[in-house]
Amino acid sequence: MTDFGTNLVAMVTPMEPGGALSEPGLTRLVEHLLATGCDGIVVGGTTGESPTLTDAESAGLVGAVAAQAGNRARVIAGVGTHDTATSIRRAREAEAAGADALLLVCPYYSRPTQDGVLAHCLAVADATELPVMLYDVPARTGVAMAPSTLIELAGHPRIRAVKDAKGDLFEAMTVLSRTSLAYYCGIDGLNLPYLACGAAGLVSVVANVAADRTAELIRAVRRGDLGSARAINDSLLPLTDTLMRSGTGAANAKAALVELGIIPSASVRLPLVEAKTAVPA
Repeated sequence: MTDFGTNLVAMVTPMEPGGALSEPGLTRLVEHLLATGCDGIVVGGTTGESPTLTDAESAGLVGAVAAQAGNRARVIAGVGTHDTATSIRRAREAEAAGADALLLVCPYYSRPTQDGVLAHCLAVADATELPVMLYDVPARTGVAMAPSTLIELAGHPRIRAVKDAKGDLFEAMTVLSRTSLAYYCGIDGLNLPYLACGAAGLVSVVANVAADRTAELIRAVRRGDLGSARAINDSLLPLTDTLMRSGTGAANAKAALVELGIIPSASVRLPLVEAKTAVPA
């Protein structure tokens, strides 16, 4: 867990109207996340609109967040793409920019076999000295990481965690029982059951606006206070429903952050479109 933290946020990428990156928005957002209890910041992941970021923008964001966070939080750089060579290049650039760890999504669009998934992940893990969190999200990639693949990848000394957005709790418990991989819930609606099943922490979109409450949820489960954990989870359900089930998480989270006065604009890059109404937080 020290590789990645426990209360991780899938950070949005603040942008100005028209799509340029917002440096003031980024600075205010990072301070907000640190102040509300994030000990891990995922930069350039799905919620950060990674497919629209250039290599230079991705590395620049990692460097800026790492410099600002210092030793207050781990910085995990999203480097996965559909192309192994590009993913390796982004991993090396993230390492040079100051990332503490990498988030590596299953390669998308090409729909590789499990042998291809395995070879891709091993190649990226071999490319730097950073610890790797695998990102299993078949709804976006079209390919799931099979349990046998995860178990084999766990043998690599730098592959140490999984962000699970698959939602199969039995499979997660099975892999947990057979490996030393740390599991992180990547579906905000399932944070409580994943923690109860032994997840090390969360990679949360909702934490952009409610990291204090996701931190409380983690603490309650860890001390075995499931009554309090359920109450905290219940308090988060309306926000989770609004952010994650009524449109695009990235756009909705930006709208909520504007409502809170954290970032100046809810702008996103196409093909995403800005949330039409402000999201209450």
